[in-house]
Amino acid sequence: MISVDEAEGIVLSRARDFGSETVDLKLAAGRVLAEDICADRELPPYDRVTMDGYAIKYADFANGQRTFRIQAVQAAGDPPRKLAPFSCIQVMTGAALPGVADTVIPVEETGIGEGGIKVLADKANKGQYLHFKGSDTGRGSILVPAGQALTAAAVSLAASSGYAAVAVCKLPKAVVVTTGDELVDVREKPADYQIRRSNNYAVKAAMGSYSAAVDMLHMADDVKAMSRLLGRCLKQYDVIIISGGVSKGSFDYVPDVLASLSVDTLFHGVRQKPGKPFLFGVHPDGSVVFACPGNPVSTMLCVYAYVLPWLRACSGAAPLPEHYAVLGQDIVSPKEDFSLFVQVKLRSTRAGVLYAAPIANNGSGDFLSLLQADAFLELPPGKRRFKKGEAYKTIALQTIL
Repeated sequence: MISVDEAEGIVLSRARDFGSETVDLKLAAGRVLAEDICADRELPPYDRVTMDGYAIKYADFANGQRTFRIQAVQAAGDPPRKLAPFSCIQVMTGAALPGVADTVIPVEETGIGEGGIKVLADKANKGQYLHFKGSDTGRGSILVPAGQALTAAAVSLAASSGYAAVAVCKLPKAVVVTTGDELVDVREKPADYQIRRSNNYAVKAAMGSYSAAVDMLHMADDVKAMSRLLGRCLKQYDVIIISGGVSKGSFDYVPDVLASLSVDTLFHGVRQKPGKPFLFGVHPDGSVVFACPGNPVSTMLCVYAYVLPWLRACSGAAPLPEHYAVLGQDIVSPKEDFSLFVQVKLRSTRAGVLYAAPIANNGSGDFLSLLQADAFLELPPGKRRFKKGEAYKTIALQTIL
């Protein structure tokens, strides 16, 4: 049995590049760029008006002129006009600055004057309410570097530079395989001694946060059936996530079946609670296998702690920064040499301190607790008592609203 740190290192060492593909920008949100997004022109591309008002020449104002004849109206999208001497042009937010003009007087600082407008403000600054051409960045500059996920802001920048399609890192073909004769399809009415399959939906949803397409399959607790199904999966998929059948029970056939299919088990068993029986292996043809304990909390811990970081590394994105929270109450770990992952509710104070309140639950089979939890708090091995006020690393399960 190995430590959590050792397990993380082994898993990440098996991340690999799956190449790239070009996708329509409308479908690219959340994907990781395989190319730099570069500006095809200066940003902004013209001297841009930032307030509804009147464009003037500052020298006229500085020389005492306060009444200006309205020469024309120029809306956003209109070609820029040339300002006549001692006049103004009414401009809208987003419009190009008229030629010769160099300052904008907001509508709120004007009144009706003789044949035009009267500036009511005592002071004005040359260049006010203007966003000058190229002041954000120059033509050819990198707006979004390769390796960065396409957030809403990144998609906006790509669109502004004419990228109707973008090259993104290709994601591995993935499948979630559940096992257990007590599990029935979500559409079926289970008998009193059965439950509906749900771990597969949870894992698929978690991996969907990385825009991964995930198939779902189920296999019975039967060695021959497992061998046939997993044998096909090893030929068809880059990554297989198995839920159940990995522990020491009489019907936990998964480890032996994987071995019979030439999967090299890199570790089976991690000093962690929950999720101790977690198995990770690789096939000579390149497929990667994550085999998680079947209890829902154990499965989801292994997915968030190991599968998603591996998937992120394969996508070319940098590791997520570590976040810490302050423990809200004392906790005693059942085993000093194990890492304990505690489900917690996070709460931020006005002082900017993030507190983690442990959630009461009935063990790793209590998946109602996952709905309440914002994160797992990782309590490291080496001691049993963890005191209120100490800070520990979090593994986020969901965005805190």
